[in-house]
Amino acid sequence: MTDTQANTFDPVPLIARELGLPAAGVRAVVRLLEESATVPFIARYRKEATGSLDEVQIRNIEERRAYLIELDDRRKAILESIASQGKLSDELKARILACDTKAALEDLYLPFKPKRRTRGIIAKERGLEPLAKRIVEQPVSGKPSDDAAAFVSIEKEVPDAKAALSGARDIVAEWLSEHADARARVRETFAEHGVLVSEKAAGLPDAPTKFEQYYDYREALKSIPSHRFLAIRRGERENVLRAHVEVDGEPLVMSLAALMGKRAGSPFADELHQAVEDGYKRLLAPSVENDLRIEVKVRSDRGAVDVFADNLRNLMMSAPLGEKGVLGVDPGLRTGCKFVAVDANGKFLAETVLHLAKGAGAEEAAKKQLLAYVAQYKPSAVAIGNGTGGREAERFVRATLKEAGQHELIVVQVNEAGASVYSASDIAREEHPDLDITVRGALSIARRLQDPLAEFVKIDPKAIGVGQYQHDVHQPLLAKKLDEVVESCVNGVGVELNTASAPLLSRVSGIGPSLAKKIVKFREDHGRFKSRLELLEVPGLGPRAFEQSAGFLRVAGGAHPLDGSAVHPERYELVQRIAGDLGLKVEELVGNAAAVERIDLKKYIGEGLGEPTLRDIVAELKKPGRDPRADFEPPKFREDVEKLEDLQLGMQLEGVVTNVTAFGAFVDVGVHQDGLVHVSQLSDRFIKDPSEVVKVGDKIKVRVLEVDLARKRIALSARSEGARPQGNTQGGGPREQAFAQRGPQQRDPRGQDQRGGAQRGNGGGQQRGSGGAGQRPEPEKFANNPFAKLLKR
Repeated sequence: MTDTQANTFDPVPLIARELGLPAAGVRAVVRLLEESATVPFIARYRKEATGSLDEVQIRNIEERRAYLIELDDRRKAILESIASQGKLSDELKARILACDTKAALEDLYLPFKPKRRTRGIIAKERGLEPLAKRIVEQPVSGKPSDDAAAFVSIEKEVPDAKAALSGARDIVAEWLSEHADARARVRETFAEHGVLVSEKAAGLPDAPTKFEQYYDYREALKSIPSHRFLAIRRGERENVLRAHVEVDGEPLVMSLAALMGKRAGSPFADELHQAVEDGYKRLLAPSVENDLRIEVKVRSDRGAVDVFADNLRNLMMSAPLGEKGVLGVDPGLRTGCKFVAVDANGKFLAETVLHLAKGAGAEEAAKKQLLAYVAQYKPSAVAIGNGTGGREAERFVRATLKEAGQHELIVVQVNEAGASVYSASDIAREEHPDLDITVRGALSIARRLQDPLAEFVKIDPKAIGVGQYQHDVHQPLLAKKLDEVVESCVNGVGVELNTASAPLLSRVSGIGPSLAKKIVKFREDHGRFKSRLELLEVPGLGPRAFEQSAGFLRVAGGAHPLDGSAVHPERYELVQRIAGDLGLKVEELVGNAAAVERIDLKKYIGEGLGEPTLRDIVAELKKPGRDPRADFEPPKFREDVEKLEDLQLGMQLEGVVTNVTAFGAFVDVGVHQDGLVHVSQLSDRFIKDPSEVVKVGDKIKVRVLEVDLARKRIALSARSEGARPQGNTQGGGPREQAFAQRGPQQRDPRGQDQRGGAQRGNGGGQQRGSGGAGQRPEPEKFANNPFAKLLKR
């Protein structure tokens, strides 16, 4: 293949067709990606080029483009490999060029791959291939044992006719297993009608396990939800479960025999049937089952990763308290509570330890220290980690402030997930090398109340713990998806250039870790940035990085009136012209909603500039630098509920959603143990996906359904009392309310299809008119046997 041919592949038409997007927009995205433009930049500042494609569409294009390029590279390698063997026919080349999946491509390549020494290869070495061809040929006369006698050879280890026929069948079985059409047929049957069956592993003790609901479980492979498939895989990995895919193989064997040209009147028909049955059971079925389980694993991984990504997005976009002083508390019973004070910009001011569990004297001293901190640092809020001792610390702080008449201070429990990870991280050591690791944890808690996004970017997203089966999924996929979410959130909100940490700046479009450190160093050496344009003075930050990043950076009170907005510097001149046309200065136009309403957008549409970008500019001029996140509102936990034992059936509570999974939502109601609201209890109406009605960070009203003190599990409901039950069972199988309620309820998800009817319709039944059992094929049909060319070797 020449270099010219190698460079002719164009994925754009296929991507546009598959994703249902305009080809011009897809081509623009591909071109911009090739020029190293980031997804946030393309989505925000190149709308005219892409036709206003959003981030999700652009990322889909990016992902599909990468897959198709990999597919084409593999196609080229396969074509070269087969051509080098002298076996590349025009027909085979056409089929390879037509492949649109890696699985189909590998099926076609399978017969030409280097192989280990198999039973079929050994039989060929013994000279039995002509006999195998005789079996596939299905002659209408002769006797298999007589034909086989000619191949008996003690020297070749073929002692009798029976051994000769057995070896010939091994060859035929391998021909079948390597034939692309046969593999496609088996794969389709497994995909459409396969049932995943799991059972208790042999020899497992009778002690309870978390996989009991899967000890005798069946579910259609094509519809099994992500969380259930991953749970079964984990059970297998821990040697608690054994699982396999079950299909009705008999009609499939008949179908494959017909595909091979089985003739009912041939004395070799039984030999062919035996070979096909062996090839299916020993070679094809295990191989295809493995392939399908990998495909379902990939699908399940994507489902789990999407859940994690949605939860992470909602957590990072939680409402910030804003630029207000905060006291941060990392609660502890034995070692005491670590208190820190930070100013409005999150700068560390002071730290101390308050002991609440060492007697009345220690508690009295802690009260005085707390009030002294309040008087000295004048915080607007107290952020308390929600870990062990959190409720006790909250009760102490509220009571102390109430006694002192400090009613204006907000006291909030903060999700401390990942705080310990941050405390021990390189980032934390670089930021605060002189602080103890426990003090860094309290500092992180205080700052994540001020700005959750700015603090969470310092932590590996996987350590935040808002996913399901995060350790079971493909880790590179998870890391890539979560990085995309962080990038999207950071650029969606915007970053204040003069206060942002290096980890936060590194997530800005076009910057990265190295440039982020250089920006911070420049800021430390030269003082605050006075304008966006000063970024170009940072060593290593050139025009390309400036183009990609400038629109997402803010300079409050900057030299240019638009430096604090999302208007890109490349449009400053345009805004200057718009202001001039209105008889205003730019600073008089920014934030002047009445003047902005007078702008005639059509007047400014021109080359490379259309209505979408102009509307974005207008929105920014009305509310420059607006934060898309909601206003902060603290949750309201009941003061009489502090521990699991305080919960009573039917009790009404307000809680905060901490995690959303495919089977429900976990809610913090202030007792250290999150309760589960099963999907069937989330709404009065039927919902399939919990994310339809809740997201991480939502405050919701719930009712206690059940409390299991022994297992520390809480079942909650967000539905109205008296509402009719909903049938949300997520496609059958064990209901995940077992996490918090009674044992699993189970129904047989197989239906009529699993009793053989559907398989028969897709198996031999469809083939009987073309060479199946009981009928003799017409000569022309025999000529179309896909193995006909094999017989001519």
